[in-house]
Amino acid sequence: MNKEAEKKEGENPAPNPAETAPATPEPAFVTVSNEAYKAVLAQAAQATELKDRLLRAQAEWDNSRKRIMREKEDAIRYAGEAFLEKLLPVLDNFEMGMQAAKTATDPKSIAQGLEMVLAQFHQVLRDAGVEPIDAVGKPFDPHRHEALGHHESDEHPEGHVLSQVRKGYKLKDRLLRASSVFVAKPTEGKHSKKH
Repeated sequence: MNKEAEKKEGENPAPNPAETAPATPEPAFVTVSNEAYKAVLAQAAQATELKDRLLRAQAEWDNSRKRIMREKEDAIRYAGEAFLEKLLPVLDNFEMGMQAAKTATDPKSIAQGLEMVLAQFHQVLRDAGVEPIDAVGKPFDPHRHEALGHHESDEHPEGHVLSQVRKGYKLKDRLLRASSVFVAKPTEGKHSKKH
């Protein structure tokens, strides 16, 4: 029985006709109609044109971005140019006043010249939107005033600005510098009567 099984195993089974049939070779070329060929060429040309337009658009966008960055940097670098141009005449007048003060014999003329330069300087600041903060007699505001101390006063209500040592300024609605002030407090006698 083993010999018969070995014989059967050693024999080649009958070949399958599908396996023995030669494979049909792939054609080396495909026949395409003239219209289909033209359509493929048109699509390839359109794809090339779209790719070219995309590359140009990307290059234009990149150039625009670089130009905007340069303009922004220039704007930041030269932001104060117009303001400084307005200050130059004030500086010129101040320098002329200093020259005149060296030879002037009348102190009133020096004071008048300085007042004119100061008025011109204040006008330039006003034109730029800079305004002084009027603090004296107003209630103390920690957002606009810097308290240097308290002084007793019967003339000003408690918590109001009694005197200003240094003016404060604001640019439109933004604080540039707080006013340095002394704040009123009641005199010792009145303060002790309240308690």
